Amino acid sequence: MALDAQQLHSELDTLLNPGAFRDYCPNGLQVEGTRAIKKLITGVTASQALIKAAIENEADALLVHHGYFWRGEDPAIVGLKRARVNLLLENNVALFAYHLPLDAHPDLGNNAQLAKLLDFKVVDQTGPPGETPLVWLGETHNALSATALAEHLQSKLGREPVWVSGGDREVNKVAWCTGAAQNFFEIAVASGADAYITGEISEPSAHVAREAGVHFYAAGHHATERYGVQAVGSHLADKFGIEHEFIDIDNPA
Repeated sequence: MALDAQQLHSELDTLLNPGAFRDYCPNGLQVEGTRAIKKLITGVTASQALIKAAIENEADALLVHHGYFWRGEDPAIVGLKRARVNLLLENNVALFAYHLPLDAHPDLGNNAQLAKLLDFKVVDQTGPPGETPLVWLGETHNALSATALAEHLQSKLGREPVWVSGGDREVNKVAWCTGAAQNFFEIAVASGADAYITGEISEPSAHVAREAGVHFYAAGHHATERYGVQAVGSHLADKFGIEHEFIDIDNPA
């Protein structure tokens, strides 16, 4: 069964509501391809390796979290970007990309899916005033030591997190935001969290952890953002009867 590309675009916009976000890139259809979508490949980043894998798997469309045309980058389609876009155009593969909307969806988004994976009870969301709340707040089912939480993250995500200790504080209240959300750490601290989980760490993060007495975990940008796009792809496959496959291109970041 084939799905019209315009219908797919409309469904994604309705589902993820990109108009609610001030984002760093255009959300939606970034590179036009075939109109008839029979097979959808999902992945985290529209790298050349993912595009080639999608082509090898006879994809008609590619849905990613990290696409192209980021704010502040050179808009010229040259070099690596030209090679990527050329692969898509030559093989008539459409590229759809959703950034913050894919983080924030209440059921299918990266934050929601990470909570399910880690078995956190979601309690609330927060964030900078006037913006869509991207920091999620929740609870563990039982109090954990900071070491036990680090081991839990490694077990579920398949990589050892960078952990900066906040002292001997047990973890019951957690805050998290997938990807590069280390700048939200102080928002997590103000929320009363015992620990904050995100993808990356910056130099100030260690000082905040030690001074605030809140544990900080950088569990991997890629590792924390593999799950939302899979959930959306599965949703589309179930609703429209198209074929879906997630392809994971390993990334140590």
